[in-house]
Amino acid sequence: MRIITLNVNGIRSAASKGLFAWLARQRADVVCLQEVRAGEQQLAERTFRPPSLHCRYAHAERAGYSGVGLLSRRAPDAVVEGLGWPDMDPEARYLEARFGKLAVISVYLPSGTSGEARQAVKIDFLTRFARHLRALRASGLEYVICGDFNIAHKPIDLKNWRANQKNSGFLPEERAWLDHVFDDLGYVDAFRIVNQQSEQYTWWSNRGQAWAKNVGWRLDYQIVTPGLADAVREAKIYTAKRFSDHAPLIMDYDVTL
Repeated sequence: MRIITLNVNGIRSAASKGLFAWLARQRADVVCLQEVRAGEQQLAERTFRPPSLHCRYAHAERAGYSGVGLLSRRAPDAVVEGLGWPDMDPEARYLEARFGKLAVISVYLPSGTSGEARQAVKIDFLTRFARHLRALRASGLEYVICGDFNIAHKPIDLKNWRANQKNSGFLPEERAWLDHVFDDLGYVDAFRIVNQQSEQYTWWSNRGQAWAKNVGWRLDYQIVTPGLADAVREAKIYTAKRFSDHAPLIMDYDVTL
């Protein structure tokens, strides 16, 4: 089973750079997209709905903002859109597709980089999302949770970690939240099962030649329930071509969807 996750930073922009032609060659079983930034009418276009894939999108009420997508070769048995949170669901940050005893989630966690107000929203989201993750563990399903978490977990996960300890995305409380997800709730950072190397980044700022100098952050994850940990086979961050300021994270599992 191959799963790809990517923050597209605007699906129309990513498509114009060849994203869907590239996806067709990857033969992924599931593709999770974040920051789609398109409305219902735009997402109805054939470009964004390859005939070989079952496509589901959630679009934000605010035009040109947020939004997630989940595309799969097999039709899901059920799809859950939103978290049931009236304050956050209008931002369209959550899609869950269930395939028998396996479920895949595309999630886009808030960023706090725009200021204190949004950082407070982010921390509140993290608090509630941890409770949701605990409930998922009790559901009896195995989960692959894909998305842009807007948090680098450890110093190995960003280039300039010393200079960023007071910046959103690498704050102590954000990193402690991921510790809680992994250490207390029992989820597993699937990428790190098979790749312990440094300089494995999925996002680069558009400023200061960050891409050219590989001054990046690992913000995009595939987080799995412990029952899937032994099934992780391979992980790759695709950087040969850029579709977004994020790079696709491609992971293979010894699982039949």
